[in-house]
Amino acid sequence: MSKRDKAFAEFAQSRGAALHRAAYLMVGDSQLAQDLVQEALTKTYVAWPRLRDTSRAEAYTRKAITTTAITWFRRKGWNNERPTDVLHDRRDDGDSHAITDRLAIWQEVQALPPRQRAALVLRYYEDLTEAQTAEAMSCAIGTVKSQVSAGLRKLRERLGNDIELVSPEEAVMTR
Repeated sequence: MSKRDKAFAEFAQSRGAALHRAAYLMVGDSQLAQDLVQEALTKTYVAWPRLRDTSRAEAYTRKAITTTAITWFRRKGWNNERPTDVLHDRRDDGDSHAITDRLAIWQEVQALPPRQRAALVLRYYEDLTEAQTAEAMSCAIGTVKSQVSAGLRKLRERLGNDIELVSPEEAVMTR
């Protein structure tokens, strides 16, 4: 195995889970998220000699995930509904209202247009700055601001003004 291949494999191994979580939040389906991460890592591998360090590689991969997800949704015209034969258990922390609220918010986030969903995931889940989000989405900072604003406005319209958006550390997604 070459030095380049070894460095890429270490990057993919160490960041794979985080990249999958971000992809999952964008597409709402675990298998589709795996496909999305694989495609993004393929693009990253091709660009690996230009990237030079892990932070640039992660930004490049995150951008590939975001733009590929948006492209897939545009091309395939998905309606964000995923059939399932199994109802996944949810963690019962004694607060059924909190679980219901998280589920409602999650469903509404999945119903947002792809660019709004991507902007919200990158800003609030991945905790990226507006500039980093703009780079990942290949757009201007103003576009990020408008996409986040429009997404939050839609969530508030659908869920009410008293919804509580939590930080990434507080958001526990269970399947």
